[in-house]
Amino acid sequence: MWGPIDPIGTIRVGKGWAYGPISSPRIRAYPRTINKGRNENCFIGRALQLRVEGSRRGRKGTEKLPTPDSHVDGEKGTKTIVYNTKRDSRKRGDEKKKKEKKIEKLKKDNSKKKEFHIIDYTIRAFEAAWAAACKVEGSTVVVPYGFVFLVKPITFSGPNCQSNIQFQLDGKIIAPTSSQPWGSGLLQWLQFKNLKGITIFGKGVIDGQGSAWWNDCGRMPSTKPTALRFYGSKAVTVSGITIQNSARTHLKFDNCIGVQVFDIRISAPADSPNTDGIHLQNSQDVTIYRANLACGDDCISIQTGCSNIYIHNINCGPGHGISIGALGAGKTKACVSNIIVQDVTLHNTLTGVRIKTWQGGYGSVQGITFSNIQVYEVEIPIMIDQFYCASDKSKCRNDTSAVAVSGINYVNIWGTYTVKALHFACSNSLPCTGLSLANIELTPLPSYNFELRSSFCWKAYGTLRTRTVPPIDCLMPSKLSSTRVQSYGNSCWI
Repeated sequence: MWGPIDPIGTIRVGKGWAYGPISSPRIRAYPRTINKGRNENCFIGRALQLRVEGSRRGRKGTEKLPTPDSHVDGEKGTKTIVYNTKRDSRKRGDEKKKKEKKIEKLKKDNSKKKEFHIIDYTIRAFEAAWAAACKVEGSTVVVPYGFVFLVKPITFSGPNCQSNIQFQLDGKIIAPTSSQPWGSGLLQWLQFKNLKGITIFGKGVIDGQGSAWWNDCGRMPSTKPTALRFYGSKAVTVSGITIQNSARTHLKFDNCIGVQVFDIRISAPADSPNTDGIHLQNSQDVTIYRANLACGDDCISIQTGCSNIYIHNINCGPGHGISIGALGAGKTKACVSNIIVQDVTLHNTLTGVRIKTWQGGYGSVQGITFSNIQVYEVEIPIMIDQFYCASDKSKCRNDTSAVAVSGINYVNIWGTYTVKALHFACSNSLPCTGLSLANIELTPLPSYNFELRSSFCWKAYGTLRTRTVPPIDCLMPSKLSSTRVQSYGNSCWI
Protein backbone atom coordinates (compact mmCIF):
# COMPACT_ATOMS: atom_id res chain seq x y z
CA MET A 1 0.00 0.00 0.00
CA TRP A 2 1.01 3.59 -0.56
CA GLY A 3 0.60 6.51 1.78
CA PRO A 4 0.36 10.23 1.13
CA ILE A 5 3.37 12.50 0.96
CA ASP A 6 4.06 14.29 4.20
CA PRO A 7 5.14 17.96 4.27
CA ILE A 8 8.84 17.11 3.90
CA GLY A 9 8.38 14.84 0.90
CA THR A 10 8.69 11.45 2.64
CA ILE A 11 6.68 8.60 1.16
CA ARG A 12 5.77 5.21 2.45
CA VAL A 13 6.70 2.18 0.36
CA GLY A 14 5.26 -1.17 1.43
CA LYS A 15 5.98 -1.76 5.08
CA GLY A 16 9.09 0.42 5.14
CA TRP A 17 9.89 4.05 4.53
CA ALA A 18 11.73 5.55 1.57
CA TYR A 19 13.05 8.95 2.47
CA GLY A 20 13.84 11.91 0.23
CA PRO A 21 12.19 14.53 -1.93
CA ILE A 22 10.10 13.61 -4.96
CA SER A 23 12.86 14.84 -7.24
CA SER A 24 15.45 12.40 -5.85
CA PRO A 25 17.00 9.89 -8.30
CA ARG A 26 15.17 6.98 -6.69
CA ILE A 27 11.68 8.41 -7.00
CA ARG A 28 10.28 10.24 -10.00
CA ALA A 29 6.87 11.86 -9.96
CA TYR A 30 4.59 12.61 -12.90
CA PRO A 31 1.56 14.71 -11.91
CA ARG A 32 -1.81 14.25 -13.57
CA THR A 33 -4.98 16.17 -12.81
CA ILE A 34 -8.15 14.61 -11.45
CA ASN A 35 -11.64 16.08 -11.32
CA LYS A 36 -12.46 18.86 -8.91
CA GLY A 37 -14.49 17.91 -5.88
CA ARG A 38 -18.00 19.15 -5.17
CA ASN A 39 -16.89 21.57 -2.51
CA GLU A 40 -16.34 24.87 -4.32
CA ASN A 41 -13.46 25.68 -1.98
CA CYS A 42 -11.53 22.61 -3.06
CA PHE A 43 -8.64 22.87 -5.43
CA ILE A 44 -8.01 20.22 -8.04
CA GLY A 45 -6.50 17.11 -6.53
CA ARG A 46 -3.52 15.36 -8.08
CA ALA A 47 -2.46 11.77 -8.46
CA LEU A 48 1.27 11.35 -8.76
CA GLN A 49 2.38 8.62 -11.13
CA LEU A 50 5.49 7.31 -9.40
CA ARG A 51 8.16 5.13 -10.90
CA VAL A 52 10.13 3.51 -8.08
CA GLU A 53 13.50 2.20 -9.14
CA GLY A 54 14.83 -0.48 -6.83
CA SER A 55 12.68 -0.96 -3.74
CA ARG A 56 13.77 -2.92 -0.70
CA ARG A 57 12.69 -6.16 -2.34
CA GLY A 58 14.46 -5.26 -5.55
CA ARG A 59 11.22 -4.84 -7.50
CA LYS A 60 10.69 -2.36 -10.29
CA GLY A 61 7.33 -1.09 -11.32
CA THR A 62 4.88 1.72 -11.56
CA GLU A 63 2.42 2.60 -8.84
CA LYS A 64 -0.13 5.37 -8.28
CA LEU A 65 0.28 7.51 -5.23
CA PRO A 66 -2.77 9.36 -3.94
CA THR A 67 -1.61 12.73 -2.67
CA PRO A 68 -3.56 15.87 -1.84
CA ASP A 69 -3.32 19.25 -3.48
CA SER A 70 -4.40 21.31 -0.50
CA HIS A 71 -6.30 24.57 -0.50
CA VAL A 72 -5.14 26.38 2.60
CA ASP A 73 -7.04 29.28 4.08
CA GLY A 74 -4.57 31.61 5.77
CA GLU A 75 -7.40 33.60 7.32
CA LYS A 76 -9.32 30.77 8.97
CA GLY A 77 -6.54 28.22 9.27
CA THR A 78 -8.52 25.50 7.51
CA LYS A 79 -7.76 23.27 4.58
CA THR A 80 -9.73 21.11 2.19
CA ILE A 81 -8.16 18.08 0.54
CA VAL A 82 -9.43 16.12 -2.43
CA TYR A 83 -8.18 12.55 -2.75
CA ASN A 84 -8.53 10.48 -5.87
CA THR A 85 -8.91 7.11 -4.14
CA LYS A 86 -11.18 5.65 -1.44
CA ARG A 87 -9.61 4.40 1.72
CA ASP A 88 -10.69 2.48 4.71
CA SER A 89 -11.60 5.01 7.41
CA ARG A 90 -9.69 3.14 10.09
CA LYS A 91 -6.57 3.13 8.00
CA ARG A 92 -6.94 6.85 7.31
CA GLY A 93 -7.12 7.44 11.06
CA ASP A 94 -3.93 5.45 11.68
CA GLU A 95 -2.08 7.26 8.94
CA LYS A 96 -3.29 10.63 10.23
CA LYS A 97 -1.89 9.84 13.69
CA LYS A 98 1.43 8.78 12.20
CA LYS A 99 1.56 11.93 10.11
CA GLU A 100 0.76 14.13 13.13
CA LYS A 101 3.54 12.47 15.13
CA LYS A 102 5.97 13.06 12.30
CA ILE A 103 4.98 16.72 12.04
CA GLU A 104 5.43 17.15 15.79
CA LYS A 105 8.88 15.61 15.52
CA LEU A 106 9.69 17.96 12.66
CA LYS A 107 8.60 20.96 14.71
CA LYS A 108 11.04 19.95 17.43
CA ASP A 109 13.82 19.32 14.94
CA ASN A 110 13.25 22.65 13.18
CA SER A 111 14.86 24.51 16.04
CA LYS A 112 18.06 22.48 15.61
CA LYS A 113 18.39 22.79 11.83
CA LYS A 114 19.07 25.38 9.17
CA GLU A 115 16.01 24.26 7.19
CA PHE A 116 12.55 25.32 8.37
CA HIS A 117 9.54 23.80 6.61
CA ILE A 118 6.09 25.35 6.47
CA ILE A 119 4.24 22.52 8.19
CA ASP A 120 1.00 24.21 9.21
CA TYR A 121 -1.80 25.77 7.24
CA THR A 122 -2.14 29.30 8.63
CA ILE A 123 -0.36 32.63 8.25
CA ARG A 124 1.18 31.91 11.66
CA ALA A 125 3.15 29.07 10.11
CA PHE A 126 4.93 31.49 7.79
CA GLU A 127 5.59 33.88 10.64
CA ALA A 128 6.90 31.12 12.91
CA ALA A 129 9.15 29.60 10.23
CA TRP A 130 10.58 33.03 9.42
CA ALA A 131 11.15 33.85 13.10
CA ALA A 132 13.10 30.62 13.54
CA ALA A 133 15.11 31.02 10.33
CA CYS A 134 15.89 34.63 11.17
CA LYS A 135 18.03 33.48 14.08
CA VAL A 136 20.24 31.17 12.01
CA GLU A 137 22.72 32.41 9.41
CA GLY A 138 22.36 30.65 6.06
CA SER A 139 19.02 29.07 7.00
CA THR A 140 16.27 28.05 4.56
CA VAL A 141 12.50 28.46 4.78
CA VAL A 142 10.78 25.82 2.65
CA VAL A 143 7.30 26.17 1.08
CA PRO A 144 6.75 22.55 0.02
CA TYR A 145 5.70 21.32 -3.39
CA GLY A 146 2.13 20.13 -3.82
CA PHE A 147 0.47 22.59 -1.45
CA VAL A 148 -1.41 25.84 -2.09
CA PHE A 149 -1.28 28.47 0.67
CA LEU A 150 -3.74 31.35 0.86
CA VAL A 151 -1.65 34.04 2.56
CA LYS A 152 -2.69 37.42 3.90
CA PRO A 153 -0.34 40.43 3.45
CA ILE A 154 2.90 39.74 5.31
CA THR A 155 6.34 41.32 5.79
CA PHE A 156 9.45 39.20 6.36
CA SER A 157 11.58 41.76 8.11
CA GLY A 158 15.08 42.38 9.41
CA PRO A 159 17.26 44.17 10.30
CA ASN A 160 17.98 41.89 13.27
CA CYS A 161 17.92 38.76 11.12
CA GLN A 162 21.06 36.82 10.36
CA SER A 163 22.42 37.10 6.83
CA ASN A 164 22.08 34.83 3.79
CA ILE A 165 18.59 33.46 4.47
CA GLN A 166 17.00 31.47 1.67
CA PHE A 167 13.28 31.20 0.92
CA GLN A 168 12.69 28.04 -1.11
CA LEU A 169 9.37 28.31 -2.89
CA ASP A 170 8.27 25.01 -4.44
CA GLY A 171 4.56 25.21 -3.62
CA LYS A 172 2.05 27.88 -4.56
CA ILE A 173 1.12 31.03 -2.65
CA ILE A 174 -2.11 32.84 -3.56
CA ALA A 175 -3.49 36.21 -2.46
CA PRO A 176 -6.87 36.73 -0.79
CA THR A 177 -9.65 37.93 -3.09
CA SER A 178 -11.87 39.31 -0.34
CA SER A 179 -11.48 42.92 0.80
CA GLN A 180 -11.13 42.28 4.52
CA PRO A 181 -7.40 41.32 4.62
CA TRP A 182 -6.45 44.47 2.69
CA GLY A 183 -8.15 46.99 4.97
CA SER A 184 -8.32 50.41 3.31
CA GLY A 185 -5.57 49.36 0.87
CA LEU A 186 -1.92 48.24 0.97
CA LEU A 187 1.01 48.95 -1.34
CA GLN A 188 2.37 45.40 -1.25
CA TRP A 189 1.31 41.85 -0.52
CA LEU A 190 4.54 39.92 0.18
CA GLN A 191 7.45 42.05 1.38
CA PHE A 192 11.06 41.34 2.36
CA LYS A 193 12.49 44.31 4.24
CA ASN A 194 15.89 45.42 5.59
CA LEU A 195 17.72 42.15 4.95
CA LYS A 196 21.27 41.27 3.95
CA GLY A 197 21.78 38.31 1.67
CA ILE A 198 18.19 37.21 0.96
CA THR A 199 17.46 34.64 -1.76
CA ILE A 200 14.12 33.44 -3.13
CA PHE A 201 14.39 30.42 -5.42
CA GLY A 202 12.49 27.34 -6.52
CA LYS A 203 9.91 26.22 -9.04
CA GLY A 204 6.88 27.52 -7.18
CA VAL A 205 4.28 30.15 -8.02
CA ILE A 206 3.17 33.44 -6.50
CA ASP A 207 -0.34 34.24 -7.74
CA GLY A 208 -1.75 37.66 -6.95
CA GLN A 209 -5.23 36.74 -8.28
CA GLY A 210 -5.40 40.25 -9.70
CA SER A 211 -8.68 39.81 -11.54
CA ALA A 212 -10.37 40.57 -8.20
CA TRP A 213 -9.05 44.14 -8.67
CA TRP A 214 -9.11 44.44 -12.47
CA ASN A 215 -12.78 43.49 -12.69
CA ASP A 216 -13.79 45.08 -9.41
CA CYS A 217 -16.99 47.05 -9.02
CA GLY A 218 -16.02 48.86 -5.84
CA ARG A 219 -15.65 45.79 -3.67
CA MET A 220 -11.82 45.90 -3.37
CA PRO A 221 -9.72 48.83 -2.05
CA SER A 222 -8.68 51.38 -4.66
CA THR A 223 -5.00 50.94 -3.74
CA LYS A 224 -3.69 47.88 -5.55
CA PRO A 225 -0.78 45.92 -4.03
CA THR A 226 2.51 44.92 -5.62
CA ALA A 227 2.82 41.13 -5.41
CA LEU A 228 6.45 40.83 -4.23
CA ARG A 229 8.53 43.75 -2.94
CA PHE A 230 12.06 44.02 -1.60
CA TYR A 231 12.89 47.14 0.38
CA GLY A 232 16.12 48.41 1.91
CA SER A 233 17.98 45.14 1.33
CA LYS A 234 21.44 44.15 0.09
CA ALA A 235 22.60 41.12 -1.91
CA VAL A 236 19.14 40.08 -3.12
CA THR A 237 18.60 37.11 -5.47
CA VAL A 238 15.37 35.96 -7.10
CA SER A 239 15.48 32.93 -9.42
CA GLY A 240 13.39 30.14 -10.86
CA ILE A 241 9.97 31.21 -9.59
CA THR A 242 6.82 32.30 -11.44
CA ILE A 243 4.88 35.43 -10.45
CA GLN A 244 1.50 35.83 -12.10
CA ASN A 245 -1.65 37.94 -12.13
CA SER A 246 -0.55 40.61 -9.69
CA ALA A 247 -3.08 43.30 -8.88
CA ARG A 248 -0.40 45.84 -9.81
CA THR A 249 3.39 45.50 -10.22
CA HIS A 250 4.63 41.92 -9.99
CA LEU A 251 8.19 42.32 -8.64
CA LYS A 252 9.61 45.53 -7.14
CA PHE A 253 13.02 46.49 -5.76
CA ASP A 254 13.11 49.71 -3.76
CA ASN A 255 16.27 51.06 -2.08
CA CYS A 256 18.18 47.85 -2.74
CA ILE A 257 21.86 47.31 -3.56
CA GLY A 258 23.29 44.26 -5.33
CA VAL A 259 20.31 42.55 -6.97
CA GLN A 260 20.35 39.43 -9.17
CA VAL A 261 17.18 38.30 -10.99
CA PHE A 262 17.30 35.39 -13.42
CA ASP A 263 15.37 32.44 -14.83
CA ILE A 264 12.03 33.83 -13.72
CA ARG A 265 8.66 34.05 -15.43
CA ILE A 266 6.11 36.84 -15.01
CA SER A 267 2.68 36.56 -16.57
CA ALA A 268 -0.49 38.68 -16.68
CA PRO A 269 -3.07 39.46 -19.40
CA ALA A 270 -2.14 42.17 -21.91
CA ASP A 271 -5.15 44.27 -20.84
CA SER A 272 -4.49 44.06 -17.08
CA PRO A 273 -3.91 47.66 -15.88
CA ASN A 274 -0.59 48.83 -14.42
CA THR A 275 0.79 45.31 -14.06
CA ASP A 276 4.48 46.08 -14.61
CA GLY A 277 6.75 43.06 -14.66
CA ILE A 278 9.85 44.26 -12.77
CA HIS A 279 10.05 47.72 -11.22
CA LEU A 280 13.33 49.26 -10.03
CA GLN A 281 13.50 52.37 -7.85
CA ASN A 282 16.40 53.91 -5.91
CA SER A 283 18.39 50.72 -6.50
CA GLN A 284 21.95 50.19 -7.71
CA ASP A 285 24.07 47.35 -9.07
CA VAL A 286 21.21 45.31 -10.51
CA THR A 287 21.46 42.47 -13.05
CA ILE A 288 18.38 40.95 -14.70
CA TYR A 289 18.69 38.16 -17.26
CA ARG A 290 17.02 35.08 -18.74
CA ALA A 291 13.52 36.29 -17.91
CA ASN A 292 10.22 35.81 -19.74
CA LEU A 293 7.96 38.77 -19.05
CA ALA A 294 4.35 39.20 -20.26
CA CYS A 295 2.12 41.80 -18.64
CA GLY A 296 -0.22 44.77 -19.10
CA ASP A 297 2.39 47.53 -18.62
CA ASP A 298 6.19 47.91 -18.79
CA CYS A 299 8.03 44.60 -18.79
CA ILE A 300 10.82 46.39 -16.91
CA SER A 301 10.46 49.87 -15.46
CA ILE A 302 13.51 51.83 -14.26
CA GLN A 303 12.72 54.77 -11.99
CA THR A 304 14.63 57.53 -10.26
CA GLY A 305 17.70 56.75 -8.16
CA CYS A 306 18.79 53.80 -10.30
CA SER A 307 22.33 53.33 -11.59
CA ASN A 308 24.58 50.52 -12.77
CA ILE A 309 21.75 48.40 -14.17
CA TYR A 310 22.52 45.53 -16.59
CA ILE A 311 19.60 43.86 -18.37
CA HIS A 312 20.12 41.13 -20.97
CA ASN A 313 18.55 38.08 -22.56
CA ILE A 314 14.97 39.12 -21.92
CA ASN A 315 11.78 38.11 -23.74
CA CYS A 316 9.15 40.82 -23.39
CA GLY A 317 5.58 40.76 -24.65
CA PRO A 318 2.83 41.49 -24.51
CA GLY A 319 3.35 44.70 -22.57
CA HIS A 320 4.63 48.24 -22.98
CA GLY A 321 8.30 47.40 -23.53
CA ILE A 322 11.35 48.33 -21.44
CA SER A 323 11.14 51.85 -20.04
CA ILE A 324 13.18 54.37 -18.12
CA GLY A 325 10.59 56.48 -16.33
CA ALA A 326 8.25 58.12 -16.17
CA LEU A 327 10.55 60.54 -14.33
CA GLY A 328 9.98 63.92 -12.70
CA ALA A 329 6.30 63.63 -11.84
CA GLY A 330 5.04 66.42 -9.60
CA LYS A 331 8.11 68.60 -10.28
CA THR A 332 10.42 66.11 -8.54
CA LYS A 333 14.10 65.41 -9.11
CA ALA A 334 15.02 62.29 -11.08
CA CYS A 335 18.49 60.79 -11.53
CA VAL A 336 19.21 57.72 -13.68
CA SER A 337 22.61 56.72 -15.07
CA ASN A 338 24.72 53.86 -16.41
CA ILE A 339 22.03 51.56 -17.81
CA ILE A 340 22.75 48.77 -20.33
CA VAL A 341 19.91 46.91 -22.03
CA GLN A 342 21.00 44.32 -24.59
CA ASP A 343 20.02 41.05 -26.25
CA VAL A 344 16.31 41.64 -25.82
CA THR A 345 13.36 40.39 -27.88
CA LEU A 346 10.10 42.36 -27.81
CA HIS A 347 6.89 41.20 -29.46
CA ASN A 348 3.45 42.76 -29.61
CA THR A 349 4.37 45.64 -27.30
CA LEU A 350 3.35 49.29 -27.19
CA THR A 351 6.96 50.51 -27.38
CA GLY A 352 10.34 48.86 -27.61
CA VAL A 353 12.95 50.80 -25.60
CA ARG A 354 11.64 54.05 -24.16
CA ILE A 355 12.64 57.04 -22.01
CA LYS A 356 9.71 59.04 -20.65
CA THR A 357 9.69 62.14 -18.45
CA TRP A 358 7.05 64.53 -17.12
CA GLN A 359 7.28 68.25 -17.78
CA GLY A 360 8.30 70.27 -14.74
CA GLY A 361 10.73 67.74 -13.28
CA TYR A 362 14.49 68.17 -13.02
CA GLY A 363 17.62 66.01 -12.80
CA SER A 364 19.17 63.89 -15.55
CA VAL A 365 19.13 60.65 -17.52
CA GLN A 366 22.57 59.88 -18.94
CA GLY A 367 24.85 57.06 -19.99
CA ILE A 368 22.20 54.73 -21.45
CA THR A 369 22.86 51.99 -24.05
CA PHE A 370 20.25 49.91 -25.89
CA SER A 371 21.88 47.26 -28.08
CA ASN A 372 20.92 44.09 -29.94
CA ILE A 373 17.20 44.69 -29.67
CA GLN A 374 14.86 42.64 -31.86
CA VAL A 375 11.24 43.76 -32.26
CA TYR A 376 8.17 42.08 -33.74
CA GLU A 377 4.93 43.99 -34.33
CA VAL A 378 5.95 46.73 -31.92
CA GLU A 379 4.08 50.03 -32.31
CA ILE A 380 7.08 52.36 -31.77
CA PRO A 381 10.42 50.55 -31.27
CA ILE A 382 12.52 53.60 -30.25
CA MET A 383 11.06 56.42 -28.16
CA ILE A 384 12.01 59.44 -26.06
CA ASP A 385 8.96 61.29 -24.75
CA GLN A 386 9.59 64.37 -22.59
CA PHE A 387 5.93 65.35 -22.74
CA TYR A 388 4.69 62.21 -21.01
CA CYS A 389 1.25 62.52 -19.47
CA ALA A 390 -0.44 59.45 -17.99
CA SER A 391 -3.78 61.19 -17.57
CA ASP A 392 -5.83 63.32 -19.93
CA LYS A 393 -3.35 65.23 -22.13
CA SER A 394 -5.45 68.37 -21.86
CA LYS A 395 -4.83 68.43 -18.09
CA CYS A 396 -1.03 68.36 -18.38
CA ARG A 397 0.40 71.89 -18.46
CA ASN A 398 3.45 72.99 -20.41
CA ASP A 399 6.49 73.67 -18.24
CA THR A 400 9.98 74.94 -19.06
CA SER A 401 11.71 72.75 -16.47
CA ALA A 402 12.67 69.25 -17.61
CA VAL A 403 14.77 66.20 -16.78
CA ALA A 404 17.90 66.43 -18.98
CA VAL A 405 18.37 63.52 -21.41
CA SER A 406 21.87 63.00 -22.81
CA GLY A 407 24.32 60.33 -23.90
CA ILE A 408 21.80 57.77 -25.21
CA ASN A 409 23.15 55.05 -27.55
CA TYR A 410 21.05 52.86 -29.87
CA VAL A 411 22.97 50.01 -31.55
CA ASN A 412 21.71 47.06 -33.62
CA ILE A 413 17.96 47.47 -33.40
CA TRP A 414 15.92 45.65 -36.02
CA GLY A 415 12.52 44.13 -36.75
CA THR A 416 8.99 45.28 -37.58
CA TYR A 417 6.79 48.11 -36.34
CA THR A 418 3.15 49.10 -36.75
CA VAL A 419 3.03 52.90 -36.11
CA LYS A 420 6.43 54.53 -36.55
CA ALA A 421 10.04 53.46 -36.25
CA LEU A 422 11.29 56.26 -34.03
CA HIS A 423 9.80 59.02 -31.89
CA PHE A 424 12.04 61.66 -30.26
CA ALA A 425 9.93 64.35 -28.58
CA CYS A 426 12.36 66.39 -26.47
CA SER A 427 11.94 69.43 -24.27
CA ASN A 428 11.79 72.89 -25.85
CA SER A 429 13.93 74.42 -23.13
CA LEU A 430 16.28 71.47 -22.55
CA PRO A 431 16.71 69.46 -25.79
CA CYS A 432 18.00 65.87 -25.91
CA THR A 433 21.73 65.81 -26.66
CA GLY A 434 24.33 63.18 -27.44
CA LEU A 435 21.95 60.75 -29.14
CA SER A 436 23.79 58.10 -31.17
CA LEU A 437 22.26 55.59 -33.61
CA ALA A 438 23.95 52.74 -35.50
CA ASN A 439 22.68 49.73 -37.43
CA ILE A 440 19.00 50.54 -37.20
CA GLU A 441 16.84 48.48 -39.56
CA LEU A 442 13.14 48.74 -38.89
CA THR A 443 10.44 47.97 -41.43
CA PRO A 444 6.68 48.50 -41.23
CA LEU A 445 4.27 45.65 -41.58
CA PRO A 446 2.81 45.49 -45.11
CA SER A 447 -0.48 47.09 -44.09
CA TYR A 448 1.23 50.31 -42.94
CA ASN A 449 2.43 53.27 -45.01
CA PHE A 450 6.23 53.44 -44.91
CA GLU A 451 6.60 57.12 -45.88
CA LEU A 452 4.07 58.53 -43.43
CA ARG A 453 5.06 56.36 -40.50
CA SER A 454 8.84 56.39 -40.43
CA SER A 455 10.22 58.72 -37.73
CA PHE A 456 9.57 61.90 -35.75
CA CYS A 457 12.06 64.24 -34.03
CA TRP A 458 11.64 67.43 -32.02
CA LYS A 459 14.57 69.23 -30.36
CA ALA A 460 16.69 66.08 -30.69
CA TYR A 461 20.45 66.38 -31.33
CA GLY A 462 22.70 63.49 -32.16
CA THR A 463 24.71 61.47 -34.67
CA LEU A 464 23.83 58.78 -37.21
CA ARG A 465 26.87 56.51 -37.22
CA THR A 466 25.59 54.25 -40.02
CA ARG A 467 22.89 54.26 -42.63
CA THR A 468 19.49 53.58 -41.08
CA VAL A 469 16.29 51.98 -42.33
CA PRO A 470 14.10 53.94 -42.54
CA PRO A 471 16.25 57.06 -43.13
CA ILE A 472 16.21 59.25 -40.02
CA ASP A 473 16.60 62.70 -41.47
CA CYS A 474 14.91 64.58 -38.62
CA LEU A 475 17.79 64.22 -36.14
CA MET A 476 19.74 67.49 -35.83
CA PRO A 477 23.56 67.49 -35.76
CA SER A 478 25.01 66.89 -32.34
CA LYS A 479 25.88 69.88 -30.22
CA LEU A 480 27.06 70.53 -26.71
CA SER A 481 24.33 71.18 -24.21
CA SER A 482 24.12 74.77 -23.01
CA THR A 483 23.16 73.48 -19.58
CA ARG A 484 25.75 71.80 -17.42
CA VAL A 485 24.67 68.53 -15.83
CA GLN A 486 26.60 67.47 -12.74
CA SER A 487 26.44 64.40 -10.57
CA TYR A 488 27.89 63.37 -7.26
CA GLY A 489 27.36 59.90 -5.87
CA ASN A 490 23.66 59.07 -6.11
CA SER A 491 22.55 62.69 -6.41
CA CYS A 492 22.41 64.92 -9.48
CA TRP A 493 21.32 68.46 -10.19
CA ILE A 494 21.17 70.98 -12.99
